[in-house]
Amino acid sequence: MGSIKTPQLWIKKFSDNSIVSVDSTVSAYAVAKLIENSKTGAVIVLENQVPVGIVTNRDLAVKIIAHSYPFDTPIRRIMSTPLVSINPETEISFASEIMTSKKIRKLPVIRDDKIMGIFIAADVSKVIPNSS
Repeated sequence: MGSIKTPQLWIKKFSDNSIVSVDSTVSAYAVAKLIENSKTGAVIVLENQVPVGIVTNRDLAVKIIAHSYPFDTPIRRIMSTPLVSINPETEISFASEIMTSKKIRKLPVIRDDKIMGIFIAADVSKVIPNSS
């Protein structure tokens, strides 16, 4: 009798493909409005069309207030960088480990400098029943 293997779960099946991105020169105010209007929790920040950072709704709230940045501050001053990301063939268990060790809840899925989606911490419990 051989051992039973758990099937590998790949990120490409479970990442959210709705992506919102902005250039790093866009104002914090414009990004806040974009997050509000798109009902997304994060925006990927681009420089020369390459993903370089991420801004979450929490980043906006905390960093703008904590540092007293004006609303026209370029988003590059607020983004989290370097961007922690994975590729679409990453196993979900490995993505979960990265999120836990880096204390992040949103993990961009990127291939060849192109954003493929975002894997969100809440998704882990949906695909791995005993992950909590």
